[in-house]
Amino acid sequence: MTALRNLHHRTAVCHETALVDEGAQLGEGVVVGPFCRVGPHAILKKDVVLESHVVIAGRTTLGEGCHVFPFSAVGCIPQDKKYQREPSALQIGARTVIREHVTLNPGTRQGCMITRVGDDCLLMAGSHVAHDCQVGDRVTMANQATLGGHVVVGSDVVIGGLSAIHQFVRIGEGAFVSGTAGVSRDVIPHGFAAPGLNRLAGLNLVGLKRRGVSTADMVALQRAYRHLFESGKKDLNQQIESLDELVASVSLVQQVVAFIQKAARPLCLPEKF
Repeated sequence: MTALRNLHHRTAVCHETALVDEGAQLGEGVVVGPFCRVGPHAILKKDVVLESHVVIAGRTTLGEGCHVFPFSAVGCIPQDKKYQREPSALQIGARTVIREHVTLNPGTRQGCMITRVGDDCLLMAGSHVAHDCQVGDRVTMANQATLGGHVVVGSDVVIGGLSAIHQFVRIGEGAFVSGTAGVSRDVIPHGFAAPGLNRLAGLNLVGLKRRGVSTADMVALQRAYRHLFESGKKDLNQQIESLDELVASVSLVQQVVAFIQKAARPLCLPEKF
């Protein structure tokens, strides 16, 4: 990057064409590239890098080591007609990578007033995180993946390209949502949502293996899945009560059970459920 100069902070380096408001807080090692715009309430923590043509608006905090690529709009007002300029916020965790043309919006009064994205996430080109979403750590959103408002995404989730998650949906920890999937129902932890609409097609066993989950725990989770979703019985609460005690004691199974019991909306289910 050429033609850099110091601006507002003796340890931050900004291109001469960047517009950085006097109120912005820039941490040590921050780099602001050409034609970026950083608003007065922005907080860029240590070692944040903004490539060219990035907009950081609103009450946005970027955690240490975040890297934002060209033409991303981070913290612009929500795309929600109910929003009335309330002082809501957007918080992004450490080392999260935001690729080209990504959009992230702050919260609203109707939600929790803050949108959160966790640590070590990868938001690929064109993906969107709407107002009041709560996204965990190590989440990957592929190109053009979209979260509607108030969506909750657990940690270690992968959301495939061109997929659409309806507002208020929960995606459980460790789940995998296939590219082009449409999801308007909750996806259980470690579940595999197939292409199409609300299709649960098994478990994300590849993700479990990559995270080093033991074979014994994966076998227990598979047994629980078959008992809950492939037994031919429709009452999930009764099926939970009749789970084998040894299977029910495994933490992965307990996650799935707790997720089902807290459901406020329907679940994605197998086609033959």
